[in-house]
Amino acid sequence: MNAPMMHADAPAIPADFTACHDAQREAHLQNPEPDYRERLADLASLGRLIKDNQQAIVEAISRDYGNRSEFETLFGEIFVVLEGIKSTSKHLKKWMKPQRRQVDVLLYPGASNTLIPQPLGVVGVIVPWNFPINLTFSPLTAIFAAGNRAMVKMSENSQHLADLLMRVSPRYFPETKLKFFDDGGGRGPAFSSIPFDHLLFTGSGATGRAVMANAARNLTPVTLELGGKAPAIVGPDFPVKTAAERIMWAKMFNAGQICSNVDYVFLPEEGVTEFVGHCKRLFAERFPDINANDFTSIIDERSYERLQHTLEDARNKGATLVNLAQGQRPDRSVRKFAPHLVLNPTADMIVSQREIFGPILPIRTYRDKTEVARYINAHDRPLALYPFTRDKQLQRFYISHVMSGGVSVNEAMLHIVQHDLPFGGVGPSGMGHYHSREGFTTFSKLRPVFRQGPMSGIQMLLQPPYHGKALKLIKLLIKLKG
Repeated sequence: MNAPMMHADAPAIPADFTACHDAQREAHLQNPEPDYRERLADLASLGRLIKDNQQAIVEAISRDYGNRSEFETLFGEIFVVLEGIKSTSKHLKKWMKPQRRQVDVLLYPGASNTLIPQPLGVVGVIVPWNFPINLTFSPLTAIFAAGNRAMVKMSENSQHLADLLMRVSPRYFPETKLKFFDDGGGRGPAFSSIPFDHLLFTGSGATGRAVMANAARNLTPVTLELGGKAPAIVGPDFPVKTAAERIMWAKMFNAGQICSNVDYVFLPEEGVTEFVGHCKRLFAERFPDINANDFTSIIDERSYERLQHTLEDARNKGATLVNLAQGQRPDRSVRKFAPHLVLNPTADMIVSQREIFGPILPIRTYRDKTEVARYINAHDRPLALYPFTRDKQLQRFYISHVMSGGVSVNEAMLHIVQHDLPFGGVGPSGMGHYHSREGFTTFSKLRPVFRQGPMSGIQMLLQPPYHGKALKLIKLLIKLKG
């Protein structure tokens, strides 16, 4: 195999990365197209790895966070992944079948066209800390369904989980099929410089650009799942109470540390007071003790300080802050962060400029739908859009006039756990899709195969010298096609 061309500014690739990649590459060449039974067995092994180690996984993630709600890990990670494996296993045989495509019988009599999905080879996966099981095993489900092998680098903030997965994974898969790596002190750039056959990165836009630049040195195709400021829009017809209930559930899940979470909400001017009142009541009812295990900690000190600075910046620039944990004292030592609403945000505030990634919710007001669409479209395309309205025409307006990675109507985030829908961003919020059949397709080479029939129309009818029969025939064919 030819060595990848290295540039002067390319990071050195550690020996353990190279050894694993070489071994997986060789294993792929020895068995380039695992059959249906092999792939089904790999999916079953993924499921067993999770189920056999479920409690250890929950505990490891909670240790990495300082405190992570057990329910949020079970629902947002374990349940979603196992459902995805089950769904993929059910449809895999159909996805693997070659597709027949049309052929021009006049020029190619007896010929056939086929599209064959084949494995790419070795796929790299760079996993963030916020949903480390979901964002590891959902891609692996598609990667293994497509017949590939995988190297997975975990986040520096997921050290306990990385240690667990590195320890238990060999019980279920040989390292030539799947191997986990911890971050090991900033080894991300080196990992993204490996000449993978495909690379999936989930994380921030800034890091995504660096990953894409490193991958480009090897012409490695990438799928980027980034983030962005996903808006919720409460229509004038939609009950404010219901909107508050659904938006608050999403915003408080994982303490707001979700790339597709509601980043800000548009409300009709007359609905703000009611919305704020419902949010206060809901938080008091759902989280009577912010220090209990149900409310997840902020992942690290840097993130905690960033959120604190975001609030201070908004306050200093004239925003009104509403503390939803009124009367409670969040435990600073384990980074429990009091959720806040931010009223009257302005363009110069950090809260309006950067993805929040925490339990802070700015509230903007509007008078008409075109005002909302103009505002969103003046910024980067978001990963998700959340219109709350029962008016079908208004739903169509927002879906048509505001481009985003995905949409949940009258709900937030739940489009990403629908197993027959792809997940992915657009523009600055990402590129490419995985989940469901689109994930299988992403990690496959859809290989076009033309098979000539017993006779060749080209050889019989379109051979030089062209000035005679061949030229007349091609002119006739063009006329018939027009």
